Amino acid sequence: MTSSQNSGCSCSCSCRTDKSPGKPFIHSTNSSITLTNRLDHVLARWGVNRSGHRVEPGLYKIGDPTSESLVFVSANYTLSFDALRSALAGFDAYILVLDTKGINVWCAAGKGTFGTKELIYRIITTGLCDIVDHRKIIVPQLGAPGISAHEVIRQSGFRVEYGPIQARDLPEYIRTGKATPEMRRIQFPLCDRIVLAPIEIVHIALPAIIIAIILGFLAGTTASLAVIITVFTGTVLFPALLPSIPTHDFSTKGFILGTLAAIPFALAFGFTSDIPKWAAVAGAAIPLLIIPAVIAYLGLNFTGSTPFPSRTGVKKEIFRYVPVMALMTVSGISLGIVLELCRYMGMI
Repeated sequence: MTSSQNSGCSCSCSCRTDKSPGKPFIHSTNSSITLTNRLDHVLARWGVNRSGHRVEPGLYKIGDPTSESLVFVSANYTLSFDALRSALAGFDAYILVLDTKGINVWCAAGKGTFGTKELIYRIITTGLCDIVDHRKIIVPQLGAPGISAHEVIRQSGFRVEYGPIQARDLPEYIRTGKATPEMRRIQFPLCDRIVLAPIEIVHIALPAIIIAIILGFLAGTTASLAVIITVFTGTVLFPALLPSIPTHDFSTKGFILGTLAAIPFALAFGFTSDIPKWAAVAGAAIPLLIIPAVIAYLGLNFTGSTPFPSRTGVKKEIFRYVPVMALMTVSGISLGIVLELCRYMGMI
């Protein structure tokens, strides 16, 4: 009699051993985070080889698990996997790693790669029914949007239980067998927000440097400084100040922060005494048009990394505000071109 029969598994096909022929292969891992692992984490945060920070999908054992040991589910993103295995220090358990294409649990759940189909597939192909006698699998709470629990139990016989949000709470969760309300609450402190900045900086660094150099030749060091301040505000100050900016939409938060960042440059151009008044006003309008629009756009990049927006809310925000950002940016650039042409023709 198979272990699935011993456990009273109610599914009709998916838990049968003929779905997983041969002896199941189990990878071994441990809770130690090495210097190499930490280097990998740093490179991942900075977007270096972004799709390469992954572990092989499949079943892993940590410690010396038995047929009664708990089974935890993870994405195959190295930061997700390492956070889970380090939290399981001192415990004997199994880790079922899904193929999320190197994406973390939360984002993969939204994209569908941390999903019902993949979970069922891994349960079957790893022969999990023959490895554990119980029929419970623990999924991180942030993976819930991608998992249909009733389909998992119907097709595999495994009951889905949602663990705490933070991997660091797993030891208490394992000891008590339940997640407290505090474990279910998403916290998003300053350190978690700032850690998002590096990858955004990397994405925009090269074009920002090129633009800063070009504007330095055309309009002077003040224009180059404006580029640097815009990038810093949109990638570092925005996530740092996110909860403090008093609007709901990320775009309007960006417009507010961008306007504050643009005011010093608008004043610098507006109080230029050696050009006509109309040119000074036009020059002051350029940063007030471009900087808020760019910072608002950069702010939108953080919608998928925070617990604040919903998917439908983000879509509405994109359709509502991106055309405004584009119009402001094009208007500012056009105004700058006109001023440069006027200067070239000796009108300023």
